[in-house]
Amino acid sequence: MSAPADGSPPARPVLMRLLVREFEYRRPRRYAGVRIACGIFNIVLGVALLASVPWTGPLALLGVLPLAGAALIFWTVYRLQQDSVRRVQELERSRTSLVDDSAARLRQIERDLHDGAQAQMVAVTMKLGLAVKKLGGMTDGTGQTDLDRALELVVAAHRGAKEAIAELRDLCRGIHPTVLDQGLGIALTTLAARSDLPVETVIDLPERPSAAIETIAYFCAAELLTNVTKHSGARHATLEAVHVPGLQLRVRVSDDGCGGARVEARGGLAGLAERVGTVDGRLQISSPPGGPTVVTVELPSHA
Repeated sequence: MSAPADGSPPARPVLMRLLVREFEYRRPRRYAGVRIACGIFNIVLGVALLASVPWTGPLALLGVLPLAGAALIFWTVYRLQQDSVRRVQELERSRTSLVDDSAARLRQIERDLHDGAQAQMVAVTMKLGLAVKKLGGMTDGTGQTDLDRALELVVAAHRGAKEAIAELRDLCRGIHPTVLDQGLGIALTTLAARSDLPVETVIDLPERPSAAIETIAYFCAAELLTNVTKHSGARHATLEAVHVPGLQLRVRVSDDGCGGARVEARGGLAGLAERVGTVDGRLQISSPPGGPTVVTVELPSHA
């Protein structure tokens, strides 16, 4: 049974609507257990009645009715289970579509910022730089206060424009790092090379995961390396990224720091756990006092 084009839940047969209430679909396991218990009771009752009355007599119908009721109950349990499985599959498909859509939108925003606002700010900076040179050449130290004031304003504007460009570039990297276009392996290697701490990389990515998974993996690695630099007091770190084709992507960051890392409310690791959880991933932390700290992120190959 396929879902309607408007995305609403598929219509259920009339008999199922009569036998199964809407609230049962919210807790199918609980109500399936209740129905199974009722079905077993009906079977016991039917067998007991058939054993106590002649099979060929009119009273045999009293034993057949509970058995027929049990058959109907078990059929509704089966259909309820099938509907639940179908709903889960539809939710997984819709979530995959939303995650991929979100990743595509972020890449589009990054391109728009890079080609639009950032390009304009670069042009403004270049023009202001030329203006600074021209004004600087015109001031001869003879008390031209208005010209000196204009030069100060242009210099301040030039400095502000350069700071805005730097912020735009940071924003673009935060939305979708362009280095990911070359693949997750190159992106992680570049990330490790930029770290203030010596980072050894172990990369084994025979095939590329989906774009959404690559983005999540990259930001997880970036956050973990930042935590190592800021909080661990480590002298060395290791970044591993291993992709088992068709199964999962595993990103692991370990360090020789002081340990004691844990998930705290509104902390960086809590944010990572939430980000990973959106695609049914897992975040595992091993950080005894004194170290070492090992944080492992397991993600599906495709969101």
